[in-house]
Amino acid sequence: IEKCLAGASLLAQVAVSKYADHCPLHRQEVIFGRHGADISRKTMCGWMGQTAELLTPLYERLKAFVMASKVVQTDDTPVAVLDRNLPKTRTGPIWTYVRDGEHPAIVYDYTATRERAGPEMFLGKYRGYLQADAYPGYDKFFKEPERGLLEVSCWAHARRKFYDARSSDLSCAMTALAFIGLLYKIERQARDRGSAERLALRQRHAVPVLEELKVFLETQRGRVLPKSPEGMAISYTLSNWAGLRRYAEDGDLAIDNNAAERSLRGVAVGRRNWTFFGSDNGGRTAAVLTSFMATCRRLKLDPFAYLHDVLGRIAEQPMTKLDELLPNNWKPAGA
Repeated sequence: IEKCLAGASLLAQVAVSKYADHCPLHRQEVIFGRHGADISRKTMCGWMGQTAELLTPLYERLKAFVMASKVVQTDDTPVAVLDRNLPKTRTGPIWTYVRDGEHPAIVYDYTATRERAGPEMFLGKYRGYLQADAYPGYDKFFKEPERGLLEVSCWAHARRKFYDARSSDLSCAMTALAFIGLLYKIERQARDRGSAERLALRQRHAVPVLEELKVFLETQRGRVLPKSPEGMAISYTLSNWAGLRRYAEDGDLAIDNNAAERSLRGVAVGRRNWTFFGSDNGGRTAAVLTSFMATCRRLKLDPFAYLHDVLGRIAEQPMTKLDELLPNNWKPAGA
């Protein structure tokens, strides 16, 4: 970074400590102080913003790589954000977009609000399967054929609603959970198989279970109160049935959205340590840097080694060869 006293190794150390190891800058300030280095948290905050800006072209290439996937899983989690115009913090969501397992990569986005415009802008011209929870903002996407998005819903979300309904109607909830348990048992058998074999297994075993479950839910809907926990669980499942059943139509699809939920665990852990973003710019900085940390983790790369090398090379890397620095293509300088 021009006119910056920190070299690539120090910038990488601060970034990895905060966004991979969840150590907030005020703690790093104390740690550096014990080693005789007087580096203020404000200075490090500026460094992280400049580092994210430097990596933005590579972040855009990572985003394009994720959006080239046949299947993208997405989810979001709230983070507190300071706002000078408000007496307290407001909420700004972090969105995750996870590529399929054959080409591991994760990219994050930050938006100031949870409005539909955020994911709509990020997804852009993406065409393919979008697996998500029942966030209402996505409904419009799936109703517009020209967008080319196919909805894949999450059985883990449906299961959770029946699990919560056990105390209200044990018989109904446990029967539904038993059906869903059979679907997951089939998935455990299909996990290590190829796409074609997985699809054949689902067609042979999962589809009959799905048909029986739908008949059971439609029967139960007439006997339970609509606003009861079991009634709402049934309504949620049947209203999202097309998306819930879609995984049985393609061997490349997952039964649930758990990969996206797992990708947000790091954000949740970090949130308990650094508490809030200092601004919307801080949220965008976190989205850029966390994207590389999470993708390195998924590829089992050392994030410090990766970031140290990339920060030392990116300023001189031709734009036509920028993809060489993506985590999935990266080779250390001189390798």
